[in-house]
Amino acid sequence: MSAYMLHLMRHGAPDVAGRMLGRTDDPVTEGGIAVCMARAESLAIERIEASDLIRARACAAAISEPRGVAVEVDPRWRELDFGAWDGLAPAAIDPAELAAFYDDPDASPPPDGERWSALQDRVAQALAAMPQVSTLVVTHGGAIRAALAELCGFDRRQIWAFDLPYAALVSLRIWPGPTRTVQIVGLAT
Repeated sequence: MSAYMLHLMRHGAPDVAGRMLGRTDDPVTEGGIAVCMARAESLAIERIEASDLIRARACAAAISEPRGVAVEVDPRWRELDFGAWDGLAPAAIDPAELAAFYDDPDASPPPDGERWSALQDRVAQALAAMPQVSTLVVTHGGAIRAALAELCGFDRRQIWAFDLPYAALVSLRIWPGPTRTVQIVGLAT
């Protein structure tokens, strides 16, 4: 079977950057949208998917408009739900609790938040349902990390090593099949 490209883009900078934004639906800045549009300009894509949160949908819509490609919204691409931490700056969270979360986000999820395994499961479902054609997914840092874990077999420690600032783009070439092969062909930050 022939390979296809999957591009995973983190949304542009939200109005309130630097916070634990999971389910909080903060809008993206105009500058954040512009950076995403510029980053996607040279991509050859047939499909665009986006998280249902406005910061991802707005970037995807801006990228799709000049291409005439409809955006397919899929809530499975949402960010991890940070529960009681949602909307907080990391400095406002107990340092020991935050360290435990980063060390093992499945064993130490945010209070009333989502376990890492739940995020991985829903992203795996979104990937399995995706047609095998060149696709751009505009999503969130956690969902990109979950996709890399699913597709490349990275463990939790390895995926935290990826620097995924706003508008980061990870491009993968995927050869589907029972022995799927994945090649990371680009990382723009």
